[in-house]
Amino acid sequence: MASTLEYDEVASDIRRPGAEQAPGSLDARELVRLATLAASSHNTQPWKFRIEQDRIVILPEFSRRCPVVDPDDGHLFKSLGCAAENLVHAAAAQGFSADVRFDAGEDRVIVDLHPDDTARATDLYRAIPERQCVKAVYDGTPVDAAEIEALVEAGSGSSVRTLVLTSSAQKDAVIDYVNRGNTAQLTDRAFRDELVSWIRFNPAQALRTGDGLAGRTSGQPSLPGWVAKAIVGLVITPKAQAKTDAAGIAGAAGVAVFVSSRDDKAAWIDVGRAYERFALQATALGIRTAFINQPIEVRALRPELGSWLGLEGEHALLMVRFGHGPTAPFSLRRPLDDVIVECTDEKPARA
Repeated sequence: MASTLEYDEVASDIRRPGAEQAPGSLDARELVRLATLAASSHNTQPWKFRIEQDRIVILPEFSRRCPVVDPDDGHLFKSLGCAAENLVHAAAAQGFSADVRFDAGEDRVIVDLHPDDTARATDLYRAIPERQCVKAVYDGTPVDAAEIEALVEAGSGSSVRTLVLTSSAQKDAVIDYVNRGNTAQLTDRAFRDELVSWIRFNPAQALRTGDGLAGRTSGQPSLPGWVAKAIVGLVITPKAQAKTDAAGIAGAAGVAVFVSSRDDKAAWIDVGRAYERFALQATALGIRTAFINQPIEVRALRPELGSWLGLEGEHALLMVRFGHGPTAPFSLRRPLDDVIVECTDEKPARA
């Protein structure tokens, strides 16, 4: 069985910094590699990339969707937006500007690349290999006003804005919403089965698939798959998850809610891009982030959450906690050859 050392060696290679590139000399495979380091729900990596002349097309891989937790594919398309945002910053480091557009007719994201003498590597580009979802409890220290302003600016877009909640009362209210979401989800057998199908209980399993929720990233002990599946029902419970999430939110400096004026595929792409910018800016500032999306994933809670947030004609589409804390072992990614596809006129098929 693979050891944690082997896992960490592979993860370190996957997360190597971007290769030095002469400005204006395009290395499309390197752009795709950096794009795949983006966030995705359950680390499903639901994307394919097609390299074309002067552009990269990001295609949804519907065979990797999560129909129980994400029945409308909202998280899937947000993940495509995250990957597109990484492409934008990686392209700039190679001397190219990038225009991102969503092709609704083909369910694809098109990133057009243009040589640009003013394009340069930025702190957000340098943060790409280091960005991660850190599920540990943070230390409770505040994030200063200038840093919050930078995070809010990064998390804003044409149809997206970021609300930041930092008071104890606000965090307590979020804890209540998250715990109610946990109860709804973890008492649903279909949800539990889907979640467990994406958990990688030991380094060997994680290395074999290159995806999913590796126990290594959250400090869980390595277990043989058959042992883990036998006891997982005793470990992943609403009560246990409520305790974990309450500690995580209480120890955070704040909670960020990504809000959009629309709730459609184009909006999901924009929200994914805004979140990825937020997360890259946080990483550059030494701030950690972790998703707490239960009140958004449980549809019955969405209207109440929106009312509490004071939203009128807007939709809360993503939520994270943020703060100061440790780093964690990195998650894995699939090989580039598994995610780069040849040019074809075929549309992606739903599983």
